[in-house]
Amino acid sequence: MVEKTVLVSDCMSRKLVCFDINDDIAHVVSVLLEHRISGAPVLNAEQRVIGFISEKDCIKEMLNTAFYCDLTATAADVMTQAVQSVAPDLPIAQLAEQLTNSHLKVLPVVDAGKLVGIINRSDVLKSLFEASVRCHHQSHHQSHQPGSNHQSGSSHSAHPGDKKVIA
Repeated sequence: MVEKTVLVSDCMSRKLVCFDINDDIAHVVSVLLEHRISGAPVLNAEQRVIGFISEKDCIKEMLNTAFYCDLTATAADVMTQAVQSVAPDLPIAQLAEQLTNSHLKVLPVVDAGKLVGIINRSDVLKSLFEASVRCHHQSHHQSHQPGSNHQSGSSHSAHPGDKKVIA
């Protein structure tokens, strides 16, 4: 079971890639590709999240402009304005449950209206995996305690991450 004390702030990235509403789409695409990310928030002058721009948003615009050789759109023109964000003190298990019913891949982490981090599906999955490994390690360790019913020579093996070779 995931520890309830693991929070979004424990798993989020603090290396922020974000855009200004006036950034042109060519710049946005270049940055997304360079950083190998699927999207990033758009901020106003007060550093508040006012939009989110994704690869999907950019693909639509690039498709439209590819035929006209005219990249005049800005982040403001193509960004999604209704941005879902999460608080840094949200338990990671709660966010994981929300993501199972969502198409979202990346979420801005906002505290008191300001962007403080980014969290994505991989961050959440990593946290869940680490909790699973800890759980497995604890239960495996407890089964080897004196007085346990563990039998040596058991076929139970494989710690998460062990590689199995099939001959």
